[in-house]
Amino acid sequence: MFIAVPLFSIQAVPARVRLILSVVITLVVMPLLPPLPAVEMFSAPGLMVAISQIMIGLTTGFILQLVFATVVFAGQAIALSMGLGFSTMVDPQNGQQVPVISQIYTITATLIFISLDGHLLLIQMLLDSFKSLPIGMEGIAKAGIWDIIEWSGRVFAGGLLLAMPIVAGLLLVNIIFGVAARAAPQLQIFSVGFPVTLMLGLLLVWKTLPDMLDQFSGLLTDSYDLIGQLLRL
Repeated sequence: MFIAVPLFSIQAVPARVRLILSVVITLVVMPLLPPLPAVEMFSAPGLMVAISQIMIGLTTGFILQLVFATVVFAGQAIALSMGLGFSTMVDPQNGQQVPVISQIYTITATLIFISLDGHLLLIQMLLDSFKSLPIGMEGIAKAGIWDIIEWSGRVFAGGLLLAMPIVAGLLLVNIIFGVAARAAPQLQIFSVGFPVTLMLGLLLVWKTLPDMLDQFSGLLTDSYDLIGQLLRL
C-alpha cells in the first residue's frame, strides 16, 4: 500500500521510511490477525496468497492515485486554456513534468488529504480488511476489478467538472478577442490578449478554489466508499 498510496509513494519519501512504516504496522497487526490458513510459505499456494495480499494493498493506493490524477487533469486543461501549458514543474507525486496550475491543485489536494486524516483512515480500513477479507486465496473479486475500471472514468469526468468553469470563461474571452481581431486586423491582439487571458485565468483559479476543494473532498469520499466496498467493510 505504501508503494502506491499518495503522499507516501512520492520520491521525497525514502524507501527506508516506507519500509520502517510497513514493518511497524505489521508488528502491530500480527497479534490481531485471525488464524492464518495452513499454507506453506514457499509453495505455489503460498505464492498466490502473497500475490493476492499485495494486490489488495496496491489497489487501495491506486484508487487514491486516481483521485489525485483528476486534479492533475483539471490543472492541465486550465493551464492550456490560460497559455501556461509551457510552464511546467516536476510533480513530486509521480516525478513527471506537469503545468504549474496542476502543481498548485496537487499541493492543495495533498493538504486536504492530510487535514482530513485520509492516510490514517486508509490504514484503519486496511487493518479492518484482515477481518472482513481474511488472508487466503480469495482476494478482490472480479466484480471489484470492473468497479475500479468503471470508477476510473471519474478521472476525466471529475477533471472536466473541476476545469469547466475556468475553461468556459477563458473560451468566451478568446472569442471576444477573435472578433476584435477580425474587426480590426491592425490591432496586435496577441500582445494584449495573452496578459489579459493570463490574469483572468489566475483570478478565476482563485475565485473557484473553494468549489474545487469541495469537489475534491467529494471525490475523496467516493474513493473511500469504493475501497470499503472492495474490502467488504
